[in-house]
Amino acid sequence: YTPDTVSVGDQFSGALIPGLMLVTLYLLYLAFVAWTRPDAMPATTTASRRDGLLQRIIVSLLPPLLLIVAVLGSILTGIATPTEAASVGAVGAILLALSQRQCTLAIMQDVVRSTTRISCMVFLILIGASVFSLVFRGFGGDEVVAELLHNLPGGKFGAMLAVMGLMFLLGFVLDFIEITFVVVPIVGPILLAMGIDPVWLGIMIALNLQTSFLTPPFGFALFYLRGVAPAEVSTRQIYAGVAPFIGLQLLMLSLLAAWPAIATWLPGIIYPD
Repeated sequence: YTPDTVSVGDQFSGALIPGLMLVTLYLLYLAFVAWTRPDAMPATTTASRRDGLLQRIIVSLLPPLLLIVAVLGSILTGIATPTEAASVGAVGAILLALSQRQCTLAIMQDVVRSTTRISCMVFLILIGASVFSLVFRGFGGDEVVAELLHNLPGGKFGAMLAVMGLMFLLGFVLDFIEITFVVVPIVGPILLAMGIDPVWLGIMIALNLQTSFLTPPFGFALFYLRGVAPAEVSTRQIYAGVAPFIGLQLLMLSLLAAWPAIATWLPGIIYPD
């Protein structure tokens, strides 16, 4: 929606530092909990589990980390387009599965079936969102939204705050796909026309949408956790346990809002004008 070209590499490089900062906040919080409440995070007591633990961690993490570096590195260096990098990731994932003898015909059929189902769902949402956007603009809805955002106190920062608050609230009842395809096409061009940096805006929206994975009742991360958590762990406990991480997400969002250079500095270094 910006008149200036913003590449996927700009967005990925802009998200790198905020992502590392968010991981650091998570680790600091977990270390604090382990220090203040050792019973909540007990140490491993079985000697057989401790022996060679570091080696097992490295062996488990190194292949997927190399795959991530290959995909993102090819985009950041300009070697591959996002579509080509996605194919690199797909081939790399298949090779990893083959190396671990987990790539069978039955698994591949499940993967293809699941991929087709998800792709159809996303495209149906995209078609519906496109029709909604056309009707919305046809009735002058974008002009009403633009006037509303322009009249908010605080100028473009007030408009940005209102949009971020709206997306956070929508995250309780909608997932990121609907918000991306329905809300962003409406408010994105307006914010960019007000002078908001496109890279900063993209990372702010991404971080806000990431928070929707944690917010009940429709947080996807909560459903994933419910599926693997023991039966004695109640859904109420899961909701209570995720609250500190939602707070960390909002803290990172506030830091990024206060210092946009967190997102814009690295793209300026990697892709100088």
